[in-house]
Amino acid sequence: MKPVFCTIVPPHILDRLAQSDDPTVHEPARRTLEHDSAHRTRRRIAALSGAAGPTGTPSDQPRRTIFDAGHLETEPGTRVHAEGDAPSKDATVNRANTGLGATFDFYLKAYGRHSIDDAGLPLNATVHYGTNYDNAFWDGNQMVFGDGDGDLFVDFTIPVDVIGHELTHGVTQHTANLEYYGQSGALNESLSDVFGSLIKQYALGQTTDQADWLIGSGLLAPRVHGTALRSMKAPGTAYDDPHLGKDPQPATMDDFVRTSRDNGGVHINSGIPNHAFYLVASALGGHAWERAGKIWYATLTGGQLASDADFAEFARLTAATARSLYGEGDAISAVLKAWSQVGVPTS
Repeated sequence: MKPVFCTIVPPHILDRLAQSDDPTVHEPARRTLEHDSAHRTRRRIAALSGAAGPTGTPSDQPRRTIFDAGHLETEPGTRVHAEGDAPSKDATVNRANTGLGATFDFYLKAYGRHSIDDAGLPLNATVHYGTNYDNAFWDGNQMVFGDGDGDLFVDFTIPVDVIGHELTHGVTQHTANLEYYGQSGALNESLSDVFGSLIKQYALGQTTDQADWLIGSGLLAPRVHGTALRSMKAPGTAYDDPHLGKDPQPATMDDFVRTSRDNGGVHINSGIPNHAFYLVASALGGHAWERAGKIWYATLTGGQLASDADFAEFARLTAATARSLYGEGDAISAVLKAWSQVGVPTS
């Protein structure tokens, strides 16, 4: 396995903020970009030596530990909360702990998966990372949360789907291990959005028509003209802000973005498979994790998905999985129609 450095806020947003003339806007963005670039380099170097496989004893109970970086860029920091401890006086610590638990419960109860690696991996997280750090990330081993700058982004532990998104990068790392570039990288990002959204829906007991299908709702500060970082229901509409710019995500292959930035546009073109999943879930109705989510999860973990898979390969596999799980019925029809609507072939 090759762990990658995966952040919730896309580089294209931070790049735009870094070019602002307003120091309250560009300074946090520039520091965040510098940090993220350095951390990606460290992850690539670490990946050259390989990563250990799953270890531990599967359990139906999570093993969570929260650390406090004390606004330094250090990991893991000082341990401030362990499994079974009473709630902390620090709301950020409590939110991180709850989000880790919500993700653990979702994967266990929805799909029988025991933690991120299906082998009881302890769930560790560091909070209060850096100063005005505008991101959260999975570093290949644990979660890390910034507090945001308070001007454009607030505390990154607030949206549970952000926590679920980042931890799902760990699930992908331990299963298909999708390469973080181009269409396979966009699939990597999309799968984290899919399951991040499902984790929120599961925690709230929402049906497909009750869900907002937004990623990072509640993360943007009040002054920002936007609702979230991404919309699975309507890619390209999550924000339109003087500082952040316009949400660039396409919903179909007609608007596929070709770029060398952001690892080949992994945070941009993920809107296409995101929208396909939304269409499948909406067509099937009910709780999205029960059928649509099961198709996506079985495709991710089934051993057939190549690490360099493109959208078409993933689409073909989801169709085959839907047929295997549910036969010739509404599920396979929904999958085929959804991929057709976003312009991705399934044959």
